[in-house]
Parts: sequence; structure tokens; C-alpha cells
Amino acid sequence: MEELRIQDRIEELRKTIEYHSRLYYIDNSPVISDYEYDMLYRELENLEAEHPEYVSDTSPTRRVGGDVSSQFAEVIHTVPLGSLKDAFSFEELREYINKTGAEYGYSVEYKIDGLSVALRYENGVFVRGATRGNGITGEDVTANLRTVRSIPLRIGYSGTLELRGEVYMPRESFESLNLKRRESGEPEFANPRNAAAGSLRQLDPSVTSDRRLDIFIFNVQYSDRSFNTHLEGLEFVRSLGFRTLPMPRLCVGYDEIETRIIEIGNERETLPYDIDGVVIKIDSIALRLELGETSNTPRWAVAYKFPPEVKETRLIDILVQVGRTGVLTPNAVLEPVRLAGTSVSRATLHNIDYIRERDIRIGDIVQVRKAGDIIPEIIGVNTALRDGSEITFEFPKFCPSCGEPVVDDGGEAAIRCTNGSCPAQAERALEHFASKDAMDIEGLGPAMIAQLLDAGLVNRCSDFYKLTYDMLTEPDKLKGIGEVSAKNLLSAINVSKTRGLDRLIYALGIRQIGIKAAKTLASHFRDIELFFTLSVDELTQVEDIGDITAGFVVDYFSHPQTRELIDDLKACGVVTSLESKNRTNMSLAGKTFVLTGTLPNLSRSEATELIETHGGKVSGSVSTKTYMVIAGEDAGSKLMKAETIGIQITDEAGLLKLIGKTDTEM
Repeated sequence: MEELRIQDRIEELRKTIEYHSRLYYIDNSPVISDYEYDMLYRELENLEAEHPEYVSDTSPTRRVGGDVSSQFAEVIHTVPLGSLKDAFSFEELREYINKTGAEYGYSVEYKIDGLSVALRYENGVFVRGATRGNGITGEDVTANLRTVRSIPLRIGYSGTLELRGEVYMPRESFESLNLKRRESGEPEFANPRNAAAGSLRQLDPSVTSDRRLDIFIFNVQYSDRSFNTHLEGLEFVRSLGFRTLPMPRLCVGYDEIETRIIEIGNERETLPYDIDGVVIKIDSIALRLELGETSNTPRWAVAYKFPPEVKETRLIDILVQVGRTGVLTPNAVLEPVRLAGTSVSRATLHNIDYIRERDIRIGDIVQVRKAGDIIPEIIGVNTALRDGSEITFEFPKFCPSCGEPVVDDGGEAAIRCTNGSCPAQAERALEHFASKDAMDIEGLGPAMIAQLLDAGLVNRCSDFYKLTYDMLTEPDKLKGIGEVSAKNLLSAINVSKTRGLDRLIYALGIRQIGIKAAKTLASHFRDIELFFTLSVDELTQVEDIGDITAGFVVDYFSHPQTRELIDDLKACGVVTSLESKNRTNMSLAGKTFVLTGTLPNLSRSEATELIETHGGKVSGSVSTKTYMVIAGEDAGSKLMKAETIGIQITDEAGLLKLIGKTDTEM
């Protein structure tokens, strides 16, 4: 039984890490901190080391880095862009130094919090720039990197040179960008790192140019000129006109290294950019070659990661916000404090139990951190600084939005407004419906939705699909909406009609129905109409749907207003069944495909959708479970691996033939 629990924990960790990797590397929207991610990763590494019988080639620990987006052409790195082993304490760092050799000279450098890239120069000309990707294969973002003004397009060196650097967004540029997004009603970036990643991977280079990115070069990846030391290589690169890491220092022995790390930690707040740690590298190139590398990390370098940042500030007030399901959530109003790259003046307090357990009072000096380096939260109180003027918070007995009585939902440790017509719930529900993971209507952020509500243009989510150009551009009706933005918004709304049944189910905001549950329900029942007839018993026959969740689903579809809403959405042309979207066969059911290279007619996302709508699955890596590899122009390592292990290979025409189509039908 113990072995089964260990295996289950390993699988759970793998799925959790893959989920957060996609949020971090592909979506640029992480929800946990680097530290929390690292702790999950380390736990998985340790469990796999202790139980090698459960090791799998598909485990995240077998990757070098993150995934590769399908939006850009793939680039095979000349030299792999490996990751670093992390040390989270001085004890771990001392152990590493003692193991590699305390007598060596180490370059101690800032660890810039940005996006790692490789720059290639041939005959003095910048010819290619690529993201790190998974360390072996990255994304070709040459056009976007050309807009970074600190990257020289020509250098005074006629040989071949490949450099590794960190693209980042200066704090000043980050604040300016978020101010513009706030004023235009767009969602703000969580931190400079996410802003830099999102900016570098824009399909339109002019957008990247406007974001004012910058770069520090921190390594010579390849050169036909040899260097004796790392710092010698950086000096050569600097002489060519590149911005290299500021103030790397050569330290000998552990004590010098620790002293320098403490100095850097003290400098952190004064820097015009974010750093999340310190990198310690053996300076001698010969010693690096002697020590070598593991499968995915060099033995000659380590990253010391700063612990999550915690600051103290005063709690000015506690305001209560009503969510889309009626839950009243307390939010702290703080004296502004700079934390993890941004100025923080609000923080979540979760629920009344959270406040009571920590005895948080209005007027307290509180400790604040960012959960996931994104969401500010109060984690404690400095009670020693209390002077007796602090006020104990009492939860309101009436909804602050509609004035109706609230009830204590003991089952969820939540206080809830049960008025289905509550204006605040309606606004949060509309925001959820238009959000990225739901119907993904670009341009319909909280600020725009608030305007539409105030103008009386929308009341429920189906009203989005009834908006017209004249309604949006009526004089003095909406702020910040011109001809172009109105047309773009209407286009985005129209596109959202075909998001699919799973996205619609999630968008409806049914209690306890998240993204995964929505996909499960859509796949199983395939038509929104069936949900009006289902019982709790029928729903609990579906994997991962329990009694409570099933009850919420049945309750939601039992209301007359739900019937009206679905009818309205269908009348507006919103897809409410898998059949109405796909209308296709399931000829690829049970088969797993891998895409590599550039296809002549289909984009990567189009090919993926084509496979999935015919019952197949698309994986990012080749394994013995792969049914077939679809290869296009400039196919890389995936094609080579498929050939090595004997996996079937075809092209775009072959894929179309499998589903009974030709390229003329596409």
C-alpha cells in the first residue's frame, strides 16, 4: 500500500509540475512562486532517485527546460541551453562548493529574472535569435530580438559567435506598460519577468519594440576563438559592444562567495531590474570541461535562489468584495510597499477564518508576500508594534453590493450572498465568462465590462453577442472605444462563439466546475442540452465528478434562467455541442501524434485541433507510445528520435489522408 501511495504521489507531482510549467513557459501566467515550483520539482527528483522503478522518460525531471510554443519556428541549439542546479540555503551552497573544490575561482553574478535566449553571429552579422525552449529546441524570435536596442546587429568579429543572454524588462518600462494597460482596460502583467516573456513572443515585432526590453549577456555558448576563463570571454564580448552582466566578481572559497551573495541581496532593492538569485560559476574553462555536465545541468555552476520576499507595512482597512458565486472575500488595503517587482497596496485575506486564526486587525503592521510572486497576501502580524488603536474586523451581515442578508456556508468556510440578482455577482460572472481560460474574449477586461454594465449595454453573458458597432461607438457612452477598437472587440466576440463546449461549460461559472472538470463533462456528454436532463447519479458515473459537484451541476441547470441563457447563446450562434463544432469522424481515436517542423498549409495549432477533433492526441515528445510523427520543413530532434526508435513518419498530406481529406479541402 505504501508503494502505491508513493507511485501516486510521483504521478501527482508530474502532472502538477507539467501544469505549472505550461503556465510559466507557454502562457506566461504562473500562479505559484519559483520557490514553490522548485520545491515540487525537488520532491519529485528525490522520490524518483529513491524509487528508480517509477522513473519515466516523460517525467518533467527528464526535460532540460520548458516547452516550445507552436507559434514560432523551431531552432535546434548549437550548444544546449542547460538549466542550473538550485541551492535554497547557504548549507546547500557550502555542500556544493566543498564537492566541486573550494580552492577554485568562482564568478559570482546576478541572476537576472527574465527570459533566456541564444544569439548567433556569423561574419559579424546577427543571423538568429532563439528562446531557450526545452534547452535543446527553442523558438525562432529573431525579428523580435532585432527590436532590442542593446543587441548589436553587426559586430567587429568575423568568426562564428553564439552568446547566451537574459532578456528582461526594466522596472521603469514595466510600470509604464502596466499603466497603459490599466488605462485601456487590459489586464496588467503580474511582474516584469512575465511582461518580458510575453513581449518577446509577440507575433508582431512592432509590439515587442514598444515594450522597451533589454538584455544582459552572461555566457559565450560557442566561438571559434578560445578563452581560458569565463570572465575573459565576457570581457571579449563587452569589447564587441554587448551589455554583459554587471559587476561579476571572482571569489575564491566559500566564505568569499557567501559574503558577495549577502552584498547582492542588499543591493537587490536599488537595482533598476529584478534579480531572483545569484549564479556561482567556476571561472576556468578547462576545469568546466573536466567537471562536465549531468543529463540536464552543468556540474560547474549552481544558482543560489533568494527566499520569497516578505515586507512589513500597515493594514489601513479591510474591504469586502463579492465574487461571481456570491462568496464575500475580504481584501486588505495597505500602505504601498514594493514587493517582487511591483508596488503593492492590496492583498487577499482569503476568508474570515484566515483573519481570525492570525488575529489580523485594522491598523496592524503586517507581513506581506506575493503568493506565486503574483498575488499579494498577508502571512502574519507584528503584534509587538500594536499600540491599542487596532480594530478587530467584523464581517458584514448584509451584502455590500445588494444589501441582502448573507449566510455562513460552513461547508466551504465561506460567507455568501444568496441573492442571484446581486449586481456584484453579475459583474464577476461576466468577467469570468470573458476570461482567458473561458471564452477568451480579448478586450473584454474588468474595466470594459464595468463600462458596459454602467451603460446598460449588457446584463448577462449572452448580451456580449448582441453588441453592435453603433452601440460601442455611441458618443459619450464608453471611454477609450474608437472605430478600430470597436471593430477589434466585435471580432474577438465573434471568434469566441466557436471556443467549444468545454470552454462554454467552464465559462458558465458553475460552482466547483474548473477547466479539467469542464473538459471531462464536455467529452462525456457532448451536448449542453443533455445537462438539463441529468441526475446526480448519472453525473457521478463520470470519472472525477463527485456527489457535491454533481449537485451543483444539477442545481444550475434546474433554474429557468439557465434555460433562457442557453437558448439565448444558441440563438446568437455560440457552439453548444461537440458535434456542432466538429461534425467529423473519430478516425484517429486512441492515437498519439507528435508535430515537428513547419507544415506547408497548417499552423501548429490548426494541425493540433484537426487531430484532436478526430479523436487523436498531440504530445510534445516522441516515445514508444507515439503512433505517428507529422514532419514538416526544418524538422528537428523529434524526427531523428522517431527514426531511431522506429515510429511511423508522415507529412501534412499523409495526415489529411488519414482523416479522408486532401489539401484542397482545407
